[in-house]
Amino acid sequence: GDGGRSHILASDNELAGRQIDVFETGRGGDITYHGPGQIVGYPIINLDPDRRDVHKYVRDIEDVLIRVAADYGIQTGRVTGLTGVWAGDEKLAAIGVRIQRWITSHGFALNHTTDLSHFDLIVPCGISDKGVTSLARLGCTASRAEVEDRIAAHFAVVFDRELTGASPGDSAGGQA
Repeated sequence: GDGGRSHILASDNELAGRQIDVFETGRGGDITYHGPGQIVGYPIINLDPDRRDVHKYVRDIEDVLIRVAADYGIQTGRVTGLTGVWAGDEKLAAIGVRIQRWITSHGFALNHTTDLSHFDLIVPCGISDKGVTSLARLGCTASRAEVEDRIAAHFAVVFDRELTGASPGDSAGGQA
């Protein structure tokens, strides 16, 4: 279709006034919003030969983020037929991946302290009857670095990998 452009509800002037740019990407999942307060992860993994299952890969990313939310006492899960991590009827994390020759790109956006009003400017992922939430709105007061560390730790477990080198919280500036 139109790459999800019909799901942008704001005018070009309104977007410009809020300093929001629109980009076309090569991943699935219709339109989404990325901004301050989100933790964006773009895992680059070779799924060949032992993990050649696109649906399992997406479910595994969901599993990582469900476990992270659980660390903060937040109950989340899946919604049948929809991608992402949900707290009731509200999406906590969006997932849009691309897999080429079994190498993954793109990934997930977890709303940590995101300004959720920006989602009012679009129909997130083309889904009009559900809301969006964040860890902060659900009561999590953990720092970005702490949440990033939890993501890395759970990612290592779910994907059977070992964490090496600097901790994820040491990244330059902490911005994705």
